[in-house]
Amino acid sequence: MSVYNGERFLALAIESVLAQEFTDLEFLIVDDGSTDSSPQMIRSYAELDSRIRPILRENRGLIASLNEMIETARAPIIARMDADDICRPDRFAKQIAFLEQHPDYGVVGSWSEDIGEFGEPLTRIGMADHPLTHEQLLQAIEFGGQLICHPAAMYRRDIVQSVGCYHAAFRHCEDLDLWLRLASVTKLGNIPERLLRYRRYPGQVSSRHATEQQIGTAVAQAAWRERKAGRADPTETLDRLPPIDDLDALFGRPGISHQVREQVALGLRYSASAMRDEGFDLLVTHLREGGRRDGMWRTVLRLLRFGEPLRALRLAATLTKSQAA
Repeated sequence: MSVYNGERFLALAIESVLAQEFTDLEFLIVDDGSTDSSPQMIRSYAELDSRIRPILRENRGLIASLNEMIETARAPIIARMDADDICRPDRFAKQIAFLEQHPDYGVVGSWSEDIGEFGEPLTRIGMADHPLTHEQLLQAIEFGGQLICHPAAMYRRDIVQSVGCYHAAFRHCEDLDLWLRLASVTKLGNIPERLLRYRRYPGQVSSRHATEQQIGTAVAQAAWRERKAGRADPTETLDRLPPIDDLDALFGRPGISHQVREQVALGLRYSASAMRDEGFDLLVTHLREGGRRDGMWRTVLRLLRFGEPLRALRLAATLTKSQAA
């Protein structure tokens, strides 16, 4: 578990791990330079339970924290957990049993139960559950579907190390990039039980960094297609992804920049946070370049609902101009 200013939900997250029916574990918690009471909370729990191994240090970011814990872990199996979610007591036991029964699987996740800011259950309207078998997961990769919920994942340490752990360039979508790389060396799947209560609220990372996350997702999928075609992955050694306009040069052929921009633009239409930041400018650029207009007039109405009337007018003007042209 990596923690950064997580005091609000941290106690419930830690206690759900300590309450696991599977008890033979070490609990690595990195405090990644928190400025709230998270370090003190972690120390207090470590004093009460010797299975907790706290690492308290300056801020280095989530990917550095995840890779540090993989290197530090003494066990051959690693379970991921986030500081705002809650494990069901039988989560680890069921995932360990799955990996023991399926030695050809290197990663197993589970379905999750969505909860809100105050622990209230949320209805999953139009959201499909994660695929179960490796074959289903490979199909999901093809059409950009969900793969494995990161804080519900358990994986074999040596297999993750064999592909270089998490890659620094894919901030906010480091898990997807890892699953895509692992899919070619091991099997991945999910247990069809809701073993994790996954918290959704406005302040979480996926809400605050929607545009960067979507760009990283599109580039990770492009890199996966390169590997699938037998070509080298140009993102493998990057510390940071280049601007979208530079992707043709990175991949060594034309069309990648347009492909990524279009995928991101169409994906960001539903995100209020993205439509309030650089995601909106990316969408406008996509339209000015003659990109797909699917559902864009509905996006104008959506911007009004988001409280962005000036951006709604700008998008409507862009659509009108491109239609006239």
